[in-house]
Amino acid sequence: MLSGESIWIFVMLWVTPSLSARESQPSEYDYVSFQPEMRRQYQSGRFYSRPAQCVDIPQDLALCHGVGYNKMVLPNLLDHETMVEVKYQASSWVPLLSKNCHPGTQVFLCSLFAPVCLDRPIYPCRWLCEAVRDGCEPVMQYFGFPWPEMLRCDQYPREDVCIAGTSPNATQAPRPRTLKVTVREVKKEGGDRKLVLRKKKALKRGPIHKKDWGDLVLYLKNGANCPCHQLEQLNGQFLVLGRKVKTQYILTAIHKWDKTNREFNRFMRKVKKSKCPKPHSVFM
Repeated sequence: MLSGESIWIFVMLWVTPSLSARESQPSEYDYVSFQPEMRRQYQSGRFYSRPAQCVDIPQDLALCHGVGYNKMVLPNLLDHETMVEVKYQASSWVPLLSKNCHPGTQVFLCSLFAPVCLDRPIYPCRWLCEAVRDGCEPVMQYFGFPWPEMLRCDQYPREDVCIAGTSPNATQAPRPRTLKVTVREVKKEGGDRKLVLRKKKALKRGPIHKKDWGDLVLYLKNGANCPCHQLEQLNGQFLVLGRKVKTQYILTAIHKWDKTNREFNRFMRKVKKSKCPKPHSVFM
């Protein structure tokens, strides 16, 4: 999911090592055992029925397994005290990862659901939360889910020590494409659904390279056998949102083009308001 990106602890001028490098290089951020005084510091006055402990991230915690580190602390930063509760609550966020709505989505969510083992809690940077929210909220709202209050971005630090989602050498988030299209045909390809487009008109940002424009194909990842009522009838035009991930254009949302439909017009307003984070706003 992270495509090899490093996970960073952000301290003003990016002076700390990446978390993924800790296994090969010793540092002051190596995993530590939780002594009683560390527990008190970690819990910050909250009452838990169990002491804080460092545990392996299980393979069936699909949201965070393979995120870039192998251990997490319980209770987590969302006050989930047991692994059963963590897995149950985290499972509802797994489908969002396949939408590729922002490259930092997994790091942001896992910094809360499966925080790295340190001697004090490290929250995600506020700008990371805002970037993920701005990229993913339109997709969530299309499916009827608002950005949750528990992930309100103003509760996270602007500075100090915080979890950041990309390396300081990164330049820009993948820009979303918004298109008005007609669909020629829909095929199954492996576990994905493949949309072959006939006519395309770009509505908002993220210019598509000329060599890709003529035979533009969108992929609904893992959607070969999923019901999609929007694609039951291919006549007419569609509004689609997508991102380029490596060599493929990934479909993140689709809606029948219908200006008389209240839901469609509400979705269009959200699309027009959504912003892709710029380098200067992401990298301080």
